[in-house]
Amino acid sequence: MAGAELLVPMPQQLGHLLVADKPSGLLCQPGRGPHLADSLLTRLRQQWPGAQLVHRLDRDTSGLVLLALDPALHRALSQLFAERLVRKTYRADVLGVPAQPAGSIHLPLARRSRQPPLYGPDPAGKPAHTDWQLLEACGLWSRLELQPHTGRSHQLRAHLAAIGHPILGDPLYGDQGEAMPETGCTAGAAASRLRLHATALAFRHPLSGDDLQFHSACPF
Repeated sequence: MAGAELLVPMPQQLGHLLVADKPSGLLCQPGRGPHLADSLLTRLRQQWPGAQLVHRLDRDTSGLVLLALDPALHRALSQLFAERLVRKTYRADVLGVPAQPAGSIHLPLARRSRQPPLYGPDPAGKPAHTDWQLLEACGLWSRLELQPHTGRSHQLRAHLAAIGHPILGDPLYGDQGEAMPETGCTAGAAASRLRLHATALAFRHPLSGDDLQFHSACPF
Protein backbone atom coordinates (compact mmCIF):
# COMPACT_ATOMS: atom_id res chain seq x y z
CA MET A 1 0.00 0.00 0.00
CA ALA A 2 1.37 3.41 -0.90
CA GLY A 3 2.30 5.72 1.95
CA ALA A 4 -0.08 8.43 0.75
CA GLU A 5 -2.99 6.06 1.30
CA LEU A 6 -2.14 5.47 4.96
CA LEU A 7 -4.10 8.09 6.83
CA VAL A 8 -2.98 9.01 10.34
CA PRO A 9 -5.84 10.25 12.56
CA MET A 10 -5.16 13.56 14.30
CA PRO A 11 -2.94 12.77 17.32
CA GLN A 12 -4.07 13.65 20.82
CA GLN A 13 -1.85 16.22 22.54
CA LEU A 14 -1.63 16.59 26.32
CA GLY A 15 0.99 19.19 27.12
CA HIS A 16 4.27 17.82 25.79
CA LEU A 17 2.80 14.34 25.31
CA LEU A 18 1.56 13.24 21.90
CA VAL A 19 -0.51 10.06 21.37
CA ALA A 20 -0.75 8.88 17.77
CA ASP A 21 -2.83 6.10 16.22
CA LYS A 22 -0.54 4.51 13.62
CA PRO A 23 -2.08 2.69 10.65
CA SER A 24 -0.83 -0.71 9.54
CA GLY A 25 1.79 -0.49 6.79
CA LEU A 26 3.44 2.73 8.00
CA LEU A 27 6.91 2.74 9.57
CA CYS A 28 7.26 4.40 12.96
CA GLN A 29 10.50 6.06 11.89
CA PRO A 30 12.24 6.40 8.53
CA GLY A 31 14.55 3.65 7.36
CA ARG A 32 17.57 3.75 5.09
CA GLY A 33 16.94 4.80 1.53
CA PRO A 34 14.35 7.08 -0.12
CA HIS A 35 11.82 4.23 -0.41
CA LEU A 36 11.70 4.09 3.42
CA ALA A 37 11.58 7.84 4.03
CA ASP A 38 7.86 7.98 4.79
CA SER A 39 7.01 7.28 8.43
CA LEU A 40 4.78 8.27 11.32
CA LEU A 41 7.58 10.37 12.81
CA THR A 42 8.31 12.10 9.48
CA ARG A 43 4.69 13.10 9.08
CA LEU A 44 4.18 14.28 12.66
CA ARG A 45 7.35 16.37 12.61
CA GLN A 46 5.79 18.51 9.90
CA GLN A 47 3.53 19.91 12.64
CA TRP A 48 5.59 19.07 15.74
CA PRO A 49 9.27 19.42 14.69
CA GLY A 50 10.60 18.36 18.09
CA ALA A 51 8.59 15.14 18.38
CA GLN A 52 10.53 12.07 19.54
CA LEU A 53 9.29 8.48 19.62
CA VAL A 54 9.13 6.95 23.09
CA HIS A 55 8.59 3.42 21.74
CA ARG A 56 7.85 1.77 18.40
CA LEU A 57 5.49 -0.64 16.70
CA ASP A 58 6.31 -2.92 13.78
CA ARG A 59 5.38 -1.44 10.40
CA ASP A 60 2.46 -3.85 9.94
CA THR A 61 1.13 -3.42 13.50
CA SER A 62 -1.42 -0.66 13.99
CA GLY A 63 -2.36 1.27 17.10
CA LEU A 64 -1.19 3.62 19.82
CA VAL A 65 2.28 5.17 19.83
CA LEU A 66 3.59 7.70 22.38
CA LEU A 67 5.79 10.64 21.40
CA ALA A 68 7.32 13.37 23.54
CA LEU A 69 7.69 17.02 22.52
CA ASP A 70 10.17 17.80 25.29
CA PRO A 71 13.53 16.08 26.01
CA ALA A 72 12.86 15.81 29.76
CA LEU A 73 9.50 14.11 29.18
CA HIS A 74 11.06 11.82 26.57
CA ARG A 75 13.67 10.64 29.09
CA ALA A 76 11.05 10.14 31.81
CA LEU A 77 8.66 8.22 29.56
CA SER A 78 11.48 6.07 28.19
CA GLN A 79 12.35 5.19 31.78
CA LEU A 80 8.75 4.10 32.42
CA PHE A 81 8.97 1.67 29.52
CA ALA A 82 12.38 0.43 30.65
CA GLU A 83 10.99 -0.24 34.14
CA ARG A 84 7.89 -1.96 32.65
CA LEU A 85 5.52 0.54 34.27
CA VAL A 86 3.38 1.01 31.14
CA ARG A 87 0.45 -1.37 30.74
CA LYS A 88 0.13 -2.29 27.05
CA THR A 89 -2.88 -4.10 25.62
CA TYR A 90 -3.21 -5.56 22.12
CA ARG A 91 -5.84 -7.36 20.06
CA ALA A 92 -4.82 -10.16 17.70
CA ASP A 93 -6.64 -12.61 15.45
CA VAL A 94 -4.76 -15.91 15.42
CA LEU A 95 -4.92 -19.22 13.63
CA GLY A 96 -6.70 -21.91 15.64
CA VAL A 97 -8.43 -21.80 19.01
CA PRO A 98 -6.41 -22.20 22.24
CA ALA A 99 -7.39 -25.13 24.46
CA GLN A 100 -7.57 -22.85 27.52
CA PRO A 101 -9.37 -19.51 28.01
CA ALA A 102 -6.20 -17.73 29.15
CA GLY A 103 -2.53 -18.32 29.67
CA SER A 104 1.01 -16.96 29.91
CA ILE A 105 3.93 -17.44 27.56
CA HIS A 106 7.40 -17.41 29.10
CA LEU A 107 9.82 -18.08 26.25
CA PRO A 108 13.20 -16.34 25.89
CA LEU A 109 13.63 -14.91 22.39
CA ALA A 110 16.69 -14.50 20.19
CA ARG A 111 17.31 -13.29 16.66
CA ARG A 112 17.31 -16.11 14.12
CA SER A 113 18.02 -14.10 10.99
CA ARG A 114 18.68 -10.51 10.01
CA GLN A 115 17.21 -10.45 6.53
CA PRO A 116 14.35 -10.82 6.96
CA PRO A 117 14.45 -10.10 10.70
CA LEU A 118 13.17 -13.19 12.52
CA TYR A 119 13.07 -14.07 16.20
CA GLY A 120 12.29 -17.31 17.96
CA PRO A 121 12.50 -19.20 21.26
CA ASP A 122 16.04 -19.75 22.47
CA PRO A 123 17.14 -20.77 25.99
CA ALA A 124 20.05 -18.34 25.61
CA GLY A 125 17.78 -15.51 24.43
CA LYS A 126 16.38 -12.53 26.31
CA PRO A 127 13.53 -13.24 28.77
CA ALA A 128 10.10 -12.53 27.29
CA HIS A 129 6.68 -12.76 28.94
CA THR A 130 3.25 -12.41 27.33
CA ASP A 131 -0.18 -12.92 28.95
CA TRP A 132 -3.14 -13.73 26.72
CA GLN A 133 -6.90 -14.13 27.07
CA LEU A 134 -9.38 -15.65 24.63
CA LEU A 135 -12.03 -13.10 23.63
CA GLU A 136 -13.82 -14.87 20.77
CA ALA A 137 -13.57 -18.29 19.13
CA CYS A 138 -14.39 -18.32 15.42
CA GLY A 139 -14.06 -21.87 14.20
CA LEU A 140 -10.59 -22.13 12.68
CA TRP A 141 -9.31 -18.92 14.26
CA SER A 142 -9.83 -16.78 17.34
CA ARG A 143 -9.40 -13.30 18.79
CA LEU A 144 -7.07 -12.77 21.73
CA GLU A 145 -6.28 -9.94 24.12
CA LEU A 146 -2.54 -9.72 24.71
CA GLN A 147 -0.49 -8.03 27.41
CA PRO A 148 3.27 -8.10 26.91
CA HIS A 149 5.27 -7.63 30.11
CA THR A 150 8.53 -7.28 28.21
CA GLY A 151 9.25 -5.43 24.98
CA ARG A 152 11.32 -7.75 22.82
CA SER A 153 11.42 -7.34 19.05
CA HIS A 154 8.54 -9.22 17.41
CA GLN A 155 7.62 -10.59 20.84
CA LEU A 156 3.89 -11.09 20.31
CA ARG A 157 4.31 -12.44 16.79
CA ALA A 158 7.08 -14.88 17.74
CA HIS A 159 5.40 -16.00 20.98
CA LEU A 160 2.07 -16.78 19.34
CA ALA A 161 3.73 -18.60 16.45
CA ALA A 162 5.76 -20.62 18.95
CA ILE A 163 2.62 -21.95 20.68
CA GLY A 164 0.99 -22.85 17.37
CA HIS A 165 -1.29 -19.83 16.98
CA PRO A 166 0.40 -17.42 14.54
CA ILE A 167 -1.26 -14.08 13.95
CA LEU A 168 -3.36 -13.96 10.79
CA GLY A 169 -1.81 -12.03 7.94
CA ASP A 170 1.72 -12.30 9.35
CA PRO A 171 4.15 -12.43 6.41
CA LEU A 172 7.03 -13.65 8.60
CA TYR A 173 5.58 -16.01 11.20
CA GLY A 174 2.27 -17.11 9.68
CA ASP A 175 1.23 -19.73 7.16
CA GLN A 176 0.15 -17.67 4.18
CA GLY A 177 -1.30 -20.76 2.54
CA GLU A 178 -4.14 -20.95 5.04
CA ALA A 179 -7.54 -20.22 3.51
CA MET A 180 -9.81 -18.77 6.17
CA PRO A 181 -13.50 -19.63 5.70
CA GLU A 182 -16.45 -17.33 6.07
CA THR A 183 -17.59 -17.79 9.66
CA GLY A 184 -19.87 -14.88 10.41
CA CYS A 185 -17.77 -13.92 13.44
CA THR A 186 -17.61 -10.22 14.22
CA ALA A 187 -13.86 -10.12 13.57
CA GLY A 188 -14.26 -11.24 9.97
CA ALA A 189 -12.25 -13.90 8.16
CA ALA A 190 -10.06 -12.13 5.61
CA ALA A 191 -6.48 -11.40 6.69
CA SER A 192 -5.39 -8.75 4.20
CA ARG A 193 -3.08 -7.25 6.85
CA LEU A 194 -1.31 -8.29 10.02
CA ARG A 195 -4.17 -8.69 12.49
CA LEU A 196 -2.39 -7.08 15.44
CA HIS A 197 -3.47 -3.78 17.00
CA ALA A 198 -2.13 -1.85 20.00
CA THR A 199 -5.45 -0.96 21.52
CA ALA A 200 -4.64 0.53 24.97
CA LEU A 201 -1.89 2.18 27.00
CA ALA A 202 -2.08 3.00 30.71
CA PHE A 203 0.55 4.61 32.93
CA ARG A 204 1.19 7.32 35.51
CA HIS A 205 2.52 10.50 33.98
CA PRO A 206 6.13 10.64 35.17
CA LEU A 207 6.09 14.40 35.76
CA SER A 208 2.53 15.29 36.79
CA GLY A 209 1.65 12.03 38.54
CA ASP A 210 -1.71 11.82 36.72
CA ASP A 211 -3.03 8.36 35.85
CA LEU A 212 -3.51 8.24 32.08
CA GLN A 213 -5.33 5.74 29.89
CA PHE A 214 -5.57 5.81 26.10
CA HIS A 215 -7.68 3.58 23.88
CA SER A 216 -7.89 2.90 20.16
CA ALA A 217 -10.73 0.91 18.61
CA CYS A 218 -9.62 -2.27 16.85
CA PRO A 219 -9.87 -1.61 13.08
CA PHE A 220 -10.41 -5.24 12.01
